[in-house]
Amino acid sequence: FPPCTPYGVQLLLDTTGTDVAGQNVVVVGASNIVGKPMALMLLQREATVTLCHAKTRDLAQHTILADILIVAAGKPGLIVPQMVKQGAIVIDVGINRLPDGKIVGDVDFEGVKEKASWITPVPGGVGPMTVTMLIENTLRSAERALRMRQTDDYQDWEAPVLKGA
Repeated sequence: FPPCTPYGVQLLLDTTGTDVAGQNVVVVGASNIVGKPMALMLLQREATVTLCHAKTRDLAQHTILADILIVAAGKPGLIVPQMVKQGAIVIDVGINRLPDGKIVGDVDFEGVKEKASWITPVPGGVGPMTVTMLIENTLRSAERALRMRQTDDYQDWEAPVLKGA
């Protein structure tokens, strides 16, 4: 099953009508949960991917070249307008709670929204997509278990099946 957050980001990109093949995509954040799988999923779709992380020198030098910028670094306000190319698609995966209790992303939404062709808010952007993809993966798993149950191979394999299925 595809990892839920990158899968949700991929679906968001698909809904913009953007073909990522040949696009310059910069992923900021190299976690095993979001950054690395996101980069691999984009590479499978023939995007040109740059993966940046906490030790990347002169981050703006990379982000300003991005047609698509995906930020999952866990640092509030890390990406400011000067770091974003005019017309770029900006996907903010970050979620941070400030000392005053306000929840913000890794991107300065108010400043960057003037430059971006598409931008996701925090909260309410990628988070709900992650939950949606988790539900989709769960349903696919249940369907797969049901199919396995209906084959001869099932006799040696006892999969958990939803009640009533």
